[in-house]
Amino acid sequence: MGDRQRDGYVLTNDAARVDVDRVHKWLGEQSYWATGRSYEAVVRSMEGSLPYSIFAGGEQVAIARAVTDGATFAWLCDVFVDVDHRGRGLGQWLVDSILEDLSAQGIPRFLLATRDAHGVYRRSGFEVLDGADRYMEIDRRPTRAAVLGRA
Repeated sequence: MGDRQRDGYVLTNDAARVDVDRVHKWLGEQSYWATGRSYEAVVRSMEGSLPYSIFAGGEQVAIARAVTDGATFAWLCDVFVDVDHRGRGLGQWLVDSILEDLSAQGIPRFLLATRDAHGVYRRSGFEVLDGADRYMEIDRRPTRAAVLGRA
């Protein structure tokens, strides 16, 4: 995918452009699902996934990433838009771009988790997980209660 442009913003999947310091601050300090995530974990997570970033005037203002096997499945995660740039459809643009790119590669199945943005993801075609009782997990994150809305 080449860079995409819209309303003065640039969306790219160039992993080399990710501002890891900024992303670490967003995830480790401002997100409910990754509070306390170490800098090293952010670096490894970017290296082990396909990060998509949005920039305004050279400054990163949003991030999302896909963890995928490249053939059958992708997990969308860490969708975050800087507070000063929210309400402009940037999160939707990130998600739709990832879905478009990975669908073009033949990936048929996508999964994500959210506590409070169901409406945003429904606009991209996501539905509540059917057959959730078939899935199992081990979740050792210290943010588990917050993720589940119990904090």
